[in-house]
Amino acid sequence: MADIEDSLTQAGETDSIASALKELSPSPKKDENKGREQKEDSIEPIPPRLRLARRLSSSSSPIYSPSFNQKDWPFFTCLALVTVLSFATRLYTLNEPQHVAWDETHFGKHASWYIQGKFFFDVHPPLGKLIIATAGVLSGYNGSFEFKEPGQKYEDTPYYGMRLGCVLFGIFLVPLAFLTVWELVHSLSASVIAATMILCETGTLTLSQYILLDPPLMFFVMASTYCAVKFQSYKEEPYTLEWWYFLVLTGIFLACTFSVKWVGLFVILLVGLMTIKDLWDILGDLRISMVFTHVDFMKQFMCRALCLILLPFLIYISIFELHFIALRYSGNGDGFFSSEFQATLVGNELYDQKVPEFLGYDAVITLKNHRGGGGLLHSHSHLYPEEMAEIRQQQVTAYSHKDDNNKWLVKRANDTNFNASDEYQLVKNGDWIVLEHVSTKRNLHSHNIDGPITKSHKQVSCYGQDGVGDANDFWEVDIVGAKQGDPVRTVASRLRFRHVAVGCYLHSHSKQLPKWGWEQLEVTCNPYKDDSNNLWNVEGNVNPKLPNISFEFYKPGFFSKLIESHQVMAESNNNMKPKEGEQTSQPWHWPLTWQGQLFSGGDYRVYLLGNPIIFWGCDVLLILFVLFVLMKLVADQRSVNYLSISVFVNRFVSSGCFLILGWALHYLPFYLMGRVLYFHHYFPALMFIVMLGAIVIDSFIKLITCLISSRVKSFFFFSAFTLVMSVLIGSFATFMPLSYGMSGSKSDNPESRMYGLKWLPHWDI
Repeated sequence: MADIEDSLTQAGETDSIASALKELSPSPKKDENKGREQKEDSIEPIPPRLRLARRLSSSSSPIYSPSFNQKDWPFFTCLALVTVLSFATRLYTLNEPQHVAWDETHFGKHASWYIQGKFFFDVHPPLGKLIIATAGVLSGYNGSFEFKEPGQKYEDTPYYGMRLGCVLFGIFLVPLAFLTVWELVHSLSASVIAATMILCETGTLTLSQYILLDPPLMFFVMASTYCAVKFQSYKEEPYTLEWWYFLVLTGIFLACTFSVKWVGLFVILLVGLMTIKDLWDILGDLRISMVFTHVDFMKQFMCRALCLILLPFLIYISIFELHFIALRYSGNGDGFFSSEFQATLVGNELYDQKVPEFLGYDAVITLKNHRGGGGLLHSHSHLYPEEMAEIRQQQVTAYSHKDDNNKWLVKRANDTNFNASDEYQLVKNGDWIVLEHVSTKRNLHSHNIDGPITKSHKQVSCYGQDGVGDANDFWEVDIVGAKQGDPVRTVASRLRFRHVAVGCYLHSHSKQLPKWGWEQLEVTCNPYKDDSNNLWNVEGNVNPKLPNISFEFYKPGFFSKLIESHQVMAESNNNMKPKEGEQTSQPWHWPLTWQGQLFSGGDYRVYLLGNPIIFWGCDVLLILFVLFVLMKLVADQRSVNYLSISVFVNRFVSSGCFLILGWALHYLPFYLMGRVLYFHHYFPALMFIVMLGAIVIDSFIKLITCLISSRVKSFFFFSAFTLVMSVLIGSFATFMPLSYGMSGSKSDNPESRMYGLKWLPHWDI
């Protein structure tokens, strides 16, 4: 246990304390009389500050241990112990529940599509889903399970391998927390406390055991942080093998984090700020001449740019290249992408397709909104509801999936006999046309009535019977950048359709209609011409009167596909809204564990809820740390001399501020996001505040230990450390049924065995 009590600083810091003591102590007396005077003075009471300094600098101090280092056996013993316990707690009941739980329905489905090679769309980058798919393949899964909905039984499907692939990332969060705290404060006891807090955190345990993106995301965040901190320990030994090794590893893990979810940007910012500080310190190093400072600065800058910018970028785009190679076949995500993009997918109706180069009258076409993630112009027989429209006419929407309700017949305006001639005529810039919905025989229509959701726009509907309508069915073709009379080209032409009577433009955006509109995208008539969402292109074009050309001409290259993928992902991510009845949360809920998230219902209930003892304890410790920093600032301003413990205080404050910065970067940006949010978004930030809490607990225990009598300080430290560990383990034992599964009646029932766990009324346990 004596080794666990050791060490906030390295051996060199003890020398610094000793030097400070030497300065504080009186000079040795050489003559005999002065020697006697010195001896008499020594019996005077020792000032508290000097007494504390002597205790901190003694070899037996629980804070400083000049002989202890990372290679000693207690370090590896503790690291191995917490790692083994992490394996045991994370692998326990991994096969339960034996049905789809929460978002496994999404990411399991994505893994299946990777295995089948079917193209799909998701708002997140590919790496996390590629990892899950790889784990599935290695465990014998063939991608045939549908992952229809939560609660669906797995039956004979080999799902365990995919859960195992995710849980391995969750397991290594514990040793990474241990190693990161060690690198920050070189305290074995603080490292053990940090690892135990992650080990006993039930929310982290729950997220680790399922087919989700969160385990690899949290792992890569922690790995990036550890490597960046470890790299700092070699900054006085630049360009050595170890220096390069951890710099390169930092770049690799940063790329992996961002390739799982874009929130990986937050840890990139954290490492970026560390890098800026390092470079600034190099510029201010007065030990080196100005000439050599500039040379060293440029070398250091280029090394970091190579490993932390160029290398992650190459890894990131390589993962997308692998994504495009893996998903070669047409799937249900085609409609989110442009016509050119779809032409690269085997099995898509545009792949290896021959279509007319130009648009002619009497053609049956599909129109795609040109924005990223834009849908196809769509209609169906359902009418607008009475409460949403003054006149109940047929709904017009935008829809990403392909079906016959996306098809429109192109007719000339005022031409009631458009099929009379066998001679083809091209649609040209400035022509007035009518678009007849093929399935319902009604014409695309607009009038001076407000849109269903966007009241500043006009309603678009379908009107008429058997293709006969009125003058409000007329639309003028406007080709962007073309001259009057230029023909409309399939796919290539960017089109606006101006309503002749009202003067507005056919428009679609990301706003979804309610359930009465089947949650499809709203289509309106926009009075503002230059809105980019007014742009459309002809995607499908069937016209037997015109010669066909190969669609190969329109296929984009890799970087065009990469850019479009990011446009669609960004658009969809920003506009993710909660579905009706879906349980969501707000950022202020998260540190308070205001409410959790039901992972599995029915007879086997799993509830995502952070361990409240750890959550609330870390909130309090964060406040205590901030108060300590404020006290230090006041002490510095008042020139209070605490030289005897300055090394300890500076390390404590610098490591704590670094972790608070990591927590803030991973938490506060969610207050600015307009998309739907869930409780699990907080857990990357939780990793940082837990490590901060461990350092604060350990440091306060050691400071108090140094102020008490030397005869009982070891006993006090051991008792305080044991108390902390007991509270953590006890809280885990109390709340682990939330992670491992609950049965019987809910906690609302006084006879339920979960009754005592409902500490807050919002917990649906």
